[in-house]
Amino acid sequence: MLDADVAPDQHLRAALPGVLAPLGEVVALERLTGGLFATTFRAALADGSRVVVKTAPTATERLLTYEHDLLRTEALVYRLAAERPALLMPRLLLTDFTRAAVPSDVVVASHLDGVPLLELAVDGALPADVEARVRPQLGALMARLHAVTGERFGYPDPATALAGTTWPEAFDRIVGALLADARRWGTALPESEIRAAVARHRTALAEVRRPALVHTDLWAGNLFVDPGTLRLTGVIDPERAVWGDPLLELAGADQTGLGPVPDDLVAGYADAAGAVGPLALGTPAGDARLLLYRMSMTLVLLVEMTPRGYTGPGADAHRTTCEATLRAVLDALGG
Repeated sequence: MLDADVAPDQHLRAALPGVLAPLGEVVALERLTGGLFATTFRAALADGSRVVVKTAPTATERLLTYEHDLLRTEALVYRLAAERPALLMPRLLLTDFTRAAVPSDVVVASHLDGVPLLELAVDGALPADVEARVRPQLGALMARLHAVTGERFGYPDPATALAGTTWPEAFDRIVGALLADARRWGTALPESEIRAAVARHRTALAEVRRPALVHTDLWAGNLFVDPGTLRLTGVIDPERAVWGDPLLELAGADQTGLGPVPDDLVAGYADAAGAVGPLALGTPAGDARLLLYRMSMTLVLLVEMTPRGYTGPGADAHRTTCEATLRAVLDALGG
């Protein structure tokens, strides 16, 4: 291990060439921005190829319960995707879970073609014509992801307690962990109301009987496109993937959204769904579940603010938006 008085970024820059040695000689390391969880570098190798290197946070005491060992989930999903090229994910090239050279897990994947969809945003928002071109493709991608079936519900890590033999059991544990994290970090939440909403709609949750692969984070920063054709070329960052309800994907892709799911996304999903079947939208049980997932996603956004040190006017506005979303969802779930 390197001396503790060296900055973390310097630690990684010094240690990663040794980790990457099985792939080749590192000639350049570029720190990538945009992600809020992992530390990510683009490494150029002597043979002219490029790879992407992700390392998990080392301050594990500041992680939420579900965030422990997330890069192992990313590696698992990439292995599944290796047999399914239509999922558009990078190839897993190397892992190092020894935490010897680097004090965290390391996942190395191939470099994707295209650019992040987020780079096409103008003044913080994607142009309407870009969204219209991408949404049907995103719906189809979701359907292909959801065709992959797991052996149990919840987070994939075999050691996690956030799982179960049924979806209601797993979802209850996931929400319970978020509420426990909120108490630990002093985040004020209407806990009894949240627990009552989950209990009230347990029958709706029980309608989910197949643990589908759900990415849960398909926002514009994790989608790659060809900038000329707007063809979807890649998907990254599946570390938060869950075996669960396909409807959870909709909350993850629009994390503070409250409105109807876009028709063109739903149509793209239906066109590619095959045996998976259409999304369970427009039914009382399906609509209740989508509200529950919007609730759980908002809990994540609120609870993570303190351990991640979000401050300032932007953080205040984000908190206000999330609190309003949570209130609206709980009101809708109350009947």
